[in-house]
Amino acid sequence: MDYGGWRRRRLAGSPGRLKVAHCMLVDLISAEPAHRPVLSDLLHLYAREFNEFHPVQFGTDGRFVYRDLPKYWKEAGKHPFLIQIDGKTAGFVLVQQTRAISGDDPVWEIAEFFVLKEFRRRGAGMDAAHRVWKRFPGMWQVRVLQANDAGFHFWDQAILRFTGNPAQPSALDRGGDRWLVFSFESRHSG
Repeated sequence: MDYGGWRRRRLAGSPGRLKVAHCMLVDLISAEPAHRPVLSDLLHLYAREFNEFHPVQFGTDGRFVYRDLPKYWKEAGKHPFLIQIDGKTAGFVLVQQTRAISGDDPVWEIAEFFVLKEFRRRGAGMDAAHRVWKRFPGMWQVRVLQANDAGFHFWDQAILRFTGNPAQPSALDRGGDRWLVFSFESRHSG
């Protein structure tokens, strides 16, 4: 049972005892243009981590600028989201409609995804990914650099738990980078 963010469940072997554990409240918020500074800061942190396994260009001031960010409020098929956990900004998801790597068919794609370290390994990122996939039913692809072992494991598990089936990624070589691309369908809406 859930009691205002607290879950109670019976302890094994103790029919009368309840274990109380705090449940995270995960929200997926449509980012508005006023959220651009927050998204820019999160994208900078994301780029710093991404730089550990793939070179990233930083400005002379040491900041990372995601040049496509303004397009998320101007172009159809692009959707920026903030991830909030217990009311605190914890990350972001950038969703776009694009062409499948396997052909010209339109697909939804997670263009960028990031959860701050302090909120990881608690299921919040997976919950946010599932919410996005439910919001946009249809064909999806998720690309992950082969060098990003943690990202590969996360997406493999997130897709498995969402669809109930393992997804076999396809290999893609683009611009000297080797990507693994998961493809699946979301039949959910809402």
